[in-house]
Amino acid sequence: MDRSGTTIWGGIEAGGTKFVCAVGSGPQDLRDQAVFPTTSPAETLERVIAYFRGSRARHGPVQGMGIASFGPVDLNPSSPRYGFITNTPKDLWSNTDILGIIRQELETPVALDTDVNAAALAEQTWGAAQGLNTFVYLTVGTGIGGGAMVNGRLLHGRLHPEMGHMRLPRDIRNDPFAGSCPYHGDCLEGLAAGPALLERWGRAGPHLPRDHPAWILEARYLALGLVNIICILSPERIILGGGVMENTDLFPRIRREVKNLLNGYVNIREILDVESDYIVPPGLGDRAGLLGAIALAGGPMSRKTGT
Repeated sequence: MDRSGTTIWGGIEAGGTKFVCAVGSGPQDLRDQAVFPTTSPAETLERVIAYFRGSRARHGPVQGMGIASFGPVDLNPSSPRYGFITNTPKDLWSNTDILGIIRQELETPVALDTDVNAAALAEQTWGAAQGLNTFVYLTVGTGIGGGAMVNGRLLHGRLHPEMGHMRLPRDIRNDPFAGSCPYHGDCLEGLAAGPALLERWGRAGPHLPRDHPAWILEARYLALGLVNIICILSPERIILGGGVMENTDLFPRIRREVKNLLNGYVNIREILDVESDYIVPPGLGDRAGLLGAIALAGGPMSRKTGT
């Protein structure tokens, strides 16, 4: 709580490329922010801890912290590895107790979830999912990850959702690219994430013209993934974020592909109307993950641990 009586929270968006840390209470109240590259766990977490110790002197103590982390992460409170980043492709970070280290060093309650589940929570709290109880947030960038809220609760099971690794049909004659996922090859992430664009076409997404055939194929694969999500979870809205989706021409392409792929089976006007707000960009833009960490820290759905 600061000198004015406002409750402030700490947020960490722990990404595979960079960490973003901030203190505040929401989109209109982020007191300050620090960004630094993701290096080794020891070096990166040391910088996180130093930032929050410094912010305590500037803004007063936070009442709790949230971590929106890349994964996979163990979110089962009864697991001996609860709070660990597990078998991530980012090798140095495998088996890192990110929750335990932050909690011990900063001596504050900490809530942890995936970066995409946290982004979903932020979008429900302040963004494009306000008023909704069942929706999906999918990020399409360096990887593809999905967070879901179902009946007002973030979705967890034996693991958290891994929507980026759903398997899709691939026409090998029209797309001989075998996929970039080191585990599955041509899963959704392996076919449609940023590295797949680069490997398939020799240029990253931002350097491909808007009329390049890459985007036809990209829309097709993303739509295939979304149709699976629609049929399984029946979300009220799907939010698509991440660097690849900065090409906003993808949205109408994806909506048309979804309509065609459903082929009249799901007869819901909002889904079939390519002009509707059913498949939309995030209302919080690229701040959804960081604000999700703030929301985890202060929100009623955060699963806090004791100090």
